[in-house]
Amino acid sequence: MWSLNAWRRQRTLAKHPIADDMWQRVRHHLSFLDGISAEQDQWLREASVLFLQDKHLTALPGVELHQEQRLLLAAQAQLPLMNLGDLNWYQGFHEIILYPDDFLSPQRHRDASGVEHEWDGEHSGEAWQQGPIILAWPGVMASGGWEGYNLVIHELAHKLDMLNGDANGLPPLHPDMRVSDWAKVMQEAYDDLDGQLERNPDAETAIDPYAAENPAEFFAVTSEYFFSAPDLLHGAYPRVYDQLKLFYRQDPLARLKQLQAEDPVYQTAD
Repeated sequence: MWSLNAWRRQRTLAKHPIADDMWQRVRHHLSFLDGISAEQDQWLREASVLFLQDKHLTALPGVELHQEQRLLLAAQAQLPLMNLGDLNWYQGFHEIILYPDDFLSPQRHRDASGVEHEWDGEHSGEAWQQGPIILAWPGVMASGGWEGYNLVIHELAHKLDMLNGDANGLPPLHPDMRVSDWAKVMQEAYDDLDGQLERNPDAETAIDPYAAENPAEFFAVTSEYFFSAPDLLHGAYPRVYDQLKLFYRQDPLARLKQLQAEDPVYQTAD
């Protein structure tokens, strides 16, 4: 059956081809894509082109943004959607603003006694409800490895979370998932991490302690770890890993283990 959307997709891809050598440089920078199949690589390559045609990247002074850098960001953004189907998961925003460094952002918090506190916090990324995503370019360039850090995925996880309204750590789950299972697993792990930090604010936790800020940050941080340090996340909170595996319909840990078993580069690194 003829499809207008399919025709538009093919027309866009034909108008904006990616040179093979450029895509290989992108892949070389993003080591956390190692081990994906040829079919997944092709999907990611095409999805990156479509993402860049759908979202406007605004580079502030101090950020040099060439096509390769644009693809570097887009490939990271599209990885979480690889097996999620054709739904518009990144709806509700059209712009990504790129700062040359971390930025100050007005913050407001009402404490338990009702007193409201305001301050300027230094951030490397923000996702606004029905608004843009803001990213510090050094954080984007530092993402893409297996080190448990990915600014792009972190902020886009917030956008997935916001599909249900305010960010609260509960994105729209698939029909084969149960909200009760998700809530129980996430809450128990969140309480465990928060408890460790209450007992010792300087504790060396298995995952970034920023995850204990609130349930929304817990989902964003664990999404980062799911793709960029799946072994650490699984070791600390295996049931959280399993829930994210169901949600993202991917298994980065299996891919990493296969690389460690078969790829000499990963055997040397290990």
